[in-house]
Amino acid sequence: MDITIQWTFLPHTDPEASLAFYRDLLGFEVRNDVGNGAMRWITVGPAEQPGMSIVLEPPGMDPGITEDERRTITEMMAKGTYARITLATADLDGVFDKLKAGGAEFVQEPTDQPYGLRDCAFRDPAGNLVRFNQTG
Repeated sequence: MDITIQWTFLPHTDPEASLAFYRDLLGFEVRNDVGNGAMRWITVGPAEQPGMSIVLEPPGMDPGITEDERRTITEMMAKGTYARITLATADLDGVFDKLKAGGAEFVQEPTDQPYGLRDCAFRDPAGNLVRFNQTG
């Protein structure tokens, strides 16, 4: 089978802060920006991987979600326990230094894990955990 990841979705609470993180700090290109104000769906991704995208969307937009569930999602986002993504880079220390210097909230400095990975972690402006694994 030939299966690839095309899109993944992460919630955002502030489109401009999300753009500053994903576009300006990570260097992702903006592929689409639909909506108005806080009700925006912004598609970003690495220029060298045009088939893989992250869609930043307003939280709790599924029509089947109740107001109580939406409130729970918002509370979990505020705690940083709702959504996460893991990215990979050959220059873990360089990414860490750039994001830290750019004011991103870091959760974990570059660390050699006992299970064989070297990684670090940040929170994006909405509280999503963004983990980076060292490649190579």
